[in-house]
Amino acid sequence: MRQHIEGAVLVVILLVVAGMAGAASFTHVHDWTMANSPAGTADWFGWANAAISELVPIACALVIRRRRRSGESTRYPFAVLTAAVVLSLSAQLAVAKPGISGGLLAAVPALAFMALVKLVLSTKPQPAPHEPPSVVIDQVPAPEPIPAAVPVVQRLNGAIPSGVVK
Repeated sequence: MRQHIEGAVLVVILLVVAGMAGAASFTHVHDWTMANSPAGTADWFGWANAAISELVPIACALVIRRRRRSGESTRYPFAVLTAAVVLSLSAQLAVAKPGISGGLLAAVPALAFMALVKLVLSTKPQPAPHEPPSVVIDQVPAPEPIPAAVPVVQRLNGAIPSGVVK
């Protein structure tokens, strides 16, 4: 029960941080995209770029986890993850006010979300509590009695040997 509560609290925290970090990061990437796009570029393009650049790292983390479980190479997903994180952080820093505090404040949402994604995806699933298998014992019917073997007696001239009951 306690693990279920902890799991539920973790999911709520992750969803709140994801929502807030997503809103901030998407906005930064959108603003950066639109500031560096040709005049007349539709607003949806900024949001599309934001969705792509912010969701690719999550997809990469999931692929890396799956490939690790199956023993496959994780080089390519790690390369894509690194590029996506660099792109996201570049957008965060590009729209930040100049200075260390501006860059740090702008990068916090992306870094916090990536840290939580890493935390959640790197946690090994807990095995279910061991429950003994339910055993169904079939009642085996009592064996039927086997008739006693009757010796075959060879008759000589149709006569029954002595000691054999007719």
